[in-house]
Amino acid sequence: MSLKIRLARGGAKKRPHYRIVVADSRMPRDGRYIERLGTYDPLLAKDDDKRVDLKEERIRYWLSKGAKPTDRVATFLGKAEITAMPAQRNNPQKAKPKAKAQERLAAAAEAASAEAAAPAEEAPAEA
Repeated sequence: MSLKIRLARGGAKKRPHYRIVVADSRMPRDGRYIERLGTYDPLLAKDDDKRVDLKEERIRYWLSKGAKPTDRVATFLGKAEITAMPAQRNNPQKAKPKAKAQERLAAAAEAASAEAAAPAEEAPAEA
């Protein structure tokens, strides 16, 4: 059985509240879990102590049993100094426009440069 320490969503629509749980990786996100290890309230200020609440002793126990934290939970554990802080993932290619959008931008830039060049050529002829 592969164990994950992950977030299970609760709360109302547009008012999320998460439980930090250890669960079998095959279970649904909000489904059955083995043990509740803490809470996360994203609506609180980032410097609020109650934003992330962790049961450190139980988390260390489950990590020793082989449970793997998800990326978000690993960040919480790193900030709480329970585990090493994970390396930040950065994918600069993800933010780039796709191929068709790049073609449209290039065509718009060419049209703009052509319009800018045309009045510049006419202005000296008039003077």
